[in-house]
Amino acid sequence: MAEVTEAIKQLTETGASLAQRGWLLGTSGNLSATVSLEPLHLIITASGQDKGRLTSSSFVEVDGDGKVLNGSGQPSAETSLHRIIVKRKKAGSVLHVHSIWATVLSGLYAKQGGISITGYEMLKGLSGIKTHEHTEWLPILENSQNYVELSARLDSVLVEHPNIHGVLLRGHGIYTWGVDVNEAQRHVEILEFLLEVIGRDHFIHGLHP
Repeated sequence: MAEVTEAIKQLTETGASLAQRGWLLGTSGNLSATVSLEPLHLIITASGQDKGRLTSSSFVEVDGDGKVLNGSGQPSAETSLHRIIVKRKKAGSVLHVHSIWATVLSGLYAKQGGISITGYEMLKGLSGIKTHEHTEWLPILENSQNYVELSARLDSVLVEHPNIHGVLLRGHGIYTWGVDVNEAQRHVEILEFLLEVIGRDHFIHGLHP
């Protein structure tokens, strides 16, 4: 199937690029691309994969219930979060990375429930944003190994904040998405840049949330 082959190619390239930046160390993170919305079919990294060295056998295809349709291995434990994002955002790709700044700031801003980002030119790299005066809200959810409960909380956040471009899990990492793999990767890069700027501001100037 051409769509599956192309999705695997794009995710493999993206995985290598993001791993090079230090955002997918070890076997952390998970990457997916949408093959179809109706019925829902996703290509997603199998559990335990080094995202910098992905091959065609590193992925599984799952349906809207998370059932494996093709491929070997177990889908990522966080597949349900990808499915919720795709269903709510009609996303063509969902990317989840673990960076130092996302991890640190998700704890620092946890009591505020999220991070408000405004005034930076790089905000215009987010889909639909035309000015640095835009205020981007980046919600923070408490992490959990109960993915049914976590998926329900994520769904509520996406309904409450329909225009956001990403979500942080406290002490864990960032989820973002796009109409395709390229846009999702751009959103990772933009949001990670902004988080690093905010983090450096805090620790250089002694700022507090």
